[in-house]
Amino acid sequence: MPVTLQETLLAPETQPKVIDDCHRLIQQQVSDGSGISGTTVKIAYKTVNTFMPGHVRHMVESLLPEMVNRLEPFWADFHASGGSEFGDYLAKRGDEVSEALLSVTDARAAASERPTIVKAYGKVRGSAGKHVVTALPQVGALVQKYAP
Repeated sequence: MPVTLQETLLAPETQPKVIDDCHRLIQQQVSDGSGISGTTVKIAYKTVNTFMPGHVRHMVESLLPEMVNRLEPFWADFHASGGSEFGDYLAKRGDEVSEALLSVTDARAAASERPTIVKAYGKVRGSAGKHVVTALPQVGALVQKYAP
């Protein structure tokens, strides 16, 4: 039986399903966005999809291993604490988890040579933490779907 998120979520038979679910979660979060920051995210998302169709899905595939790596210590602590809902656990540590996950996208943006993508990311980065925190219950549920 797999013991880590890496072994569970990145297993060849599971990873494509996780990628699909992550991509749907992102689409839903963008769609649900409201207010100024939600509109900014929608514009950035549309810009990226217009100039580089399929880029968001490609980035999910590309970033998933490092995102899973960043979630691993939280998963281990969640199990050690005897929690029942990983989404609740993540939400209670919202800022810490958000920054751990965003450090992955920050590093990718810093290394990118695609100015349109970097510009779009820069426009949403200031409010990204809030959006990630909002999505953490769903992220936790997604993880538990595959790693109960």
